Amino acid sequence: MNTIEHNIAGHCFELKLEGHRCVLDYTLHNKVMTVTHTGVPNELGGRGLAADITKFALDYARSQNWKVIPQCSYVAAYIKKHPEYASLVN
Repeated sequence: MNTIEHNIAGHCFELKLEGHRCVLDYTLHNKVMTVTHTGVPNELGGRGLAADITKFALDYARSQNWKVIPQCSYVAAYIKKHPEYASLVN
């Protein structure tokens, strides 16, 4: 299992693996998390890491009673495929 960390100061969720960094960036205002970017280096592509980080971030948002604005197209598509997160969308 890969360890995903919430970097509160950096406004991101991140996963470091094999010398690379995967990230989901966000802004937070009035308990609304706007996801602006999800990135996985090519070297780590195809392993489902973006999905893992996205799920972690959405579960965290839910635990904090935050709403989510998925500006990132990957996160918007993820929520569409996983309707259990639709109630988070602001």
